[in-house]
Amino acid sequence: MEQPLDVQHLTVAYHNKPVLKDVTFSVPDSTLLAVVGPNGAGKSTLLKSILGLVPKTAGDVKLFGQPYRRVRRRIGYVPQRESVDWDFPTNALDVVLMGRYGHVGWVKRPGKRDKAIAMECLDKVGMADYAGRQISQLSGGQQQRVFLARALAQEADLYFMDEPFSGVDAATEAAILNILKTLNGEGKTVVVVHHDLQTVSEYFDWVLLLNMRKIAIGPTDVTFTPDNLQKTYGGRLTFVTKQTESVAKGG
Repeated sequence: MEQPLDVQHLTVAYHNKPVLKDVTFSVPDSTLLAVVGPNGAGKSTLLKSILGLVPKTAGDVKLFGQPYRRVRRRIGYVPQRESVDWDFPTNALDVVLMGRYGHVGWVKRPGKRDKAIAMECLDKVGMADYAGRQISQLSGGQQQRVFLARALAQEADLYFMDEPFSGVDAATEAAILNILKTLNGEGKTVVVVHHDLQTVSEYFDWVLLLNMRKIAIGPTDVTFTPDNLQKTYGGRLTFVTKQTESVAKGG
């Protein structure tokens, strides 16, 4: 079986300024992976370049052994909430139905089964009662849940999520985590850009430490270490994990 994600020597530059440099890693099947690193480390750019949303300067990306365009139906994506135009005149159900276009095509209209799946996905994230609500009228946490439901409606095998926990309330964070654990339990692979170091060990079984270059990747219990965090963040970094409480000091 082909690995869900294989990245080889990926380099991305904006206006001739490197953002990612020679990044190589692979992700095994049924993995819940956190991508962590400081601001400007290229975390969001990594996801966008994998999905072809920004051009690569060099390197190669395979998803299930294929280029993204050949397996896009198997891929789900939740962008940063800040990158979405929430004033677009549509309701929550219609947003989730967009996740079905990979199955029905852009010409055909979603059928009864697609609408039933969309409602089921809204229910999974606790938003079924808001199906007819305009997305501009939803709170930030509710909007995030709707976009998560849209990704679920794709019925994908590999999910990319860009800071899904950012700026949400505790109830929404718990709901999102429950969905991640459920997807992982179903054998899905989920790659999440994550900013809260204190919850990495609790939420994720694998971690990728990134700062323009790959610092380390592997199971969280052996990779999320003071030494690797110091290499990733530098400076003075206080972090807490389930296993230990430490302070990594650097120059």
